[in-house]
Amino acid sequence: MHFNYIKMKYNTTEKRLILPEYGRNIQQMVNHCLTIEDRDERNLCANSIISIMGNLFPHLRDVNDFKHILWDHLAIMSDFQLDVDYPYEIIKPDNLYSQPDKLDYSNNRIYYRHYGKLMEHTIRKATEMEDGYEKINLIWLIANFMKRLYITWNKDSVDDRKIFKDLEELSEGKIQIDEETYKLLDVKEIQLPRSQINSKKQNGRKNK
Repeated sequence: MHFNYIKMKYNTTEKRLILPEYGRNIQQMVNHCLTIEDRDERNLCANSIISIMGNLFPHLRDVNDFKHILWDHLAIMSDFQLDVDYPYEIIKPDNLYSQPDKLDYSNNRIYYRHYGKLMEHTIRKATEMEDGYEKINLIWLIANFMKRLYITWNKDSVDDRKIFKDLEELSEGKIQIDEETYKLLDVKEIQLPRSQINSKKQNGRKNK
């Protein structure tokens, strides 16, 4: 008993589609349109292809410039070789492959990562306050919180003079603390439980 085998064509052996969302049949129509010598017949073929392309996405008919987009896609699928009477100004190849503008990333530098940007912002606000009890109280709170952050991320203890020095640096010399006037809380009073410290450090590693 003899069988006639039909040789199958698989997409993996075919040329890669320029716009896969339209499928291989539409691409073959475009390829055929390129071979038509008569301009009027070629225009008729191009308009027919546009109608079929539009029917593939009926839910997009209300989108602004939908027809313009279809004609752009037709030009792209023909590798900009299809010479027809386009009803719109077609996208240029240079615009199609141009690189997007670079994103403007912030270049704000964090002087001490363990204090963070928010602390730097708070210190700057404190320097703008008028002299008085509220400013003194805020500086005391800032210094104690800085001590807490330093201990959390660095080690079990820190000299208050280190905190005062960092505060002076971060405030650009506008906040200078007298050790006799400001007495920070003891380490045990502000230190986080060891379990929370380890948890914070693990989260910090994950975010890197």
